[in-house]
Amino acid sequence: MTSVLVVDDEPQIVRALRINLGARGYHVMTAYDGKTALGIAVEHKPDVVVLDLGLPDISGVDVIAGLRGWTTVPIIVLSARTESASKVEALDAGADDYVTKPFGMDELLARLRAAVRRTAVSQVTDDPIVKTATFTVDLVIKKVHRDVAEVHLTPTEWGLLEILVRNPGRLVSQKQLLSEVWGPTHVGESQYLRVYMAQLRRKLEVDPSHPRHLITEPGMGYRFEP
Repeated sequence: MTSVLVVDDEPQIVRALRINLGARGYHVMTAYDGKTALGIAVEHKPDVVVLDLGLPDISGVDVIAGLRGWTTVPIIVLSARTESASKVEALDAGADDYVTKPFGMDELLARLRAAVRRTAVSQVTDDPIVKTATFTVDLVIKKVHRDVAEVHLTPTEWGLLEILVRNPGRLVSQKQLLSEVWGPTHVGESQYLRVYMAQLRRKLEVDPSHPRHLITEPGMGYRFEP
């Protein structure tokens, strides 16, 4: 049974979606604010998320960013905001589709089925909390802890670590890391990687000169070993 997480602070819309989706065989979970939605997503791992942007605690865009830190679950935005800037912001954050209110139930159902079909593959990771013997990475709230204490990372350091952690055991090329973190105009600046990887190891590895988790593949790239 396909599970759907509906996130909206309008009770009448939540009720309508619960009834209509449930009648069509979907298992429906609901949340009225963003933080609750993220918690449900982590615990129950829905197959698709239907999300309003105007939530009472955090914005829908922040919810999208929180989800995209660890999962490829399809996200369909359902919003009364019709301006193109809102659509672009949501899609750039990682939403898969955008439906404006008021909406037709048949159209929403068709978009939901299409989103599930497009992503009928395994998610990036089954758990947003990645643990090693030394440190823990929370891909939802974007924080790292070592021996209970939070480790402060710069945005660049986090960008590198997140890419590696989301690809455990896989070689990530220098070109990919440079392009995704610094931009395509910096793909030849391998010295950036050496400097920032050294900083990450000093902060996270027990013995930075002999790393267990942040591994260099000489001349090719880097690999994260949990």
